[in-house]
This record gives sequence, C-alpha cells and structure tokens, in this order.
Amino acid sequence: MMYGNDPKQYRRFFQETWRKHRERLPLEPLEDMVARIIAAHPEYHALLENPDKVEQDYTPEAGRTNPFLHMGLHIAIQEQLAADRPAGIRGIYQQLAQRHADPHAAEHRMAECLAESIWEAQRAGAAPDEMMYLERLRRL
Repeated sequence: MMYGNDPKQYRRFFQETWRKHRERLPLEPLEDMVARIIAAHPEYHALLENPDKVEQDYTPEAGRTNPFLHMGLHIAIQEQLAADRPAGIRGIYQQLAQRHADPHAAEHRMAECLAESIWEAQRAGAAPDEMMYLERLRRL
C-alpha cells in the first residue's frame, strides 16, 4: 500500500518495491514508477536495503533530508505531469527539462516549488493554491 497515514507502511512500500525491482520481479504500474525514482537516487539505495535505517527519523532540525519526502515529491510531480494537472504543468516541465538538459534536474526544481506550496497550504489550513504553484514554476 502506497497511500495512507502510516509512515512506516509508506516506507515499507518503498523498501519492498526496491527489493522486487532488484530481484527482477513483476511490478505494478505504481511500483514501476517508484522503482524508477529510486533508481535515479543511488544515494538512497543502501538506506532502502537496510531495515534499521528505514525507520530513522529525518528531521530538518537534525540537518537531514527526508528521502521518503523527496521521492514522494517526485511521485507527485510525475502524477501531475501525466494528468497535466494543474493545467499547463506539462508544458512548464518540458521547457525546464529542455533548458536544464536533464529531466531529473527539472523535477528537482519543480519539487522545491511543490514542497513550498504544500507547506504554505498546511500552515494556512487550506488546499494548495494551484495558481500560485504554477506561478512559482513559471519563474523557474
């Protein structure tokens, strides 16, 4: 299960998907997307292969990036691109990927904007502002 409120279950999904990928087992479409995202982040491979490390806390106060949040942002961006939602995001991505000559780098830049939009929405107790999010992306 990928979605839900249980961080441990979410992390186990990543770990199990990576195991299945390494063992060349069949993957569901979502697992395939996640496996490609993990493959693009070799810095997380050892983490996902070590059950003790998966359970660690990753807090900004400790100066550590949360790898699951990072990969989750990639998933969100890829889902947004597939649906072109918010409308126009696919075109923005194509321009960024062309400018950076690296689709993965373009996703990283977009993920920063998405994270900021989510953070602001959580602070305000509201849904993310799609127009503001798109404006941030256009400024990239």
